[in-house]
Amino acid sequence: MLERLDGILLTGATSNIEPRHYGDEPSYEGNLHDPARDATSLALVPLAVQMGVPLLALCRGFQEVNVALGGSLYQKVHEQPGYLDHRENPDDPLERQYAPVHAVTFNPGGMLAGIAGTPSERVNSVHGQGVARLGKGLKVEAVAPDGLIEAFRHEGGSFLLGVQWHPEWRVGENPFYLGIFKAFGDACRQRAAQRNLRATP
Repeated sequence: MLERLDGILLTGATSNIEPRHYGDEPSYEGNLHDPARDATSLALVPLAVQMGVPLLALCRGFQEVNVALGGSLYQKVHEQPGYLDHRENPDDPLERQYAPVHAVTFNPGGMLAGIAGTPSERVNSVHGQGVARLGKGLKVEAVAPDGLIEAFRHEGGSFLLGVQWHPEWRVGENPFYLGIFKAFGDACRQRAAQRNLRATP
């Protein structure tokens, strides 16, 4: 089926990946899980990488890519020494929850630096978990002020970009967010053109 896809978008969610998938202790009380999504996404990501299917991963999707490629997560970033609290206030209106709250600094010469055209941008932050150990083949694209990894890409030839924030929020009003989706769309169209070319007798 993957051969027929032009791209994959892994979205955010209110649930978190079960810690057993990255060798950590059982979840804390009240942590929401989605075993069916874990089973699907964690199997899908390595195949997508192997087959060169463009992949854009947001928030939970970002964490899924990391775990699927052998990385691990902090279950509670705010309890790690030296790290900020990256969670939103659930009592705030959505406009405030998803408003830009901290900067991310880009890896010079990286994909996001090229999209943004600046060394840093401000992004929203609505996550309690974060990357601890980076997955195999992933390269850091951006970090938060506390050093937490906020974005990565895959070092292989196909398009794979993961971001910890939500660029879909008010995307039409944010040129940087829009640029992320344009880059993904360009990669999808390129794959579609290549597939059509191969299918032409």
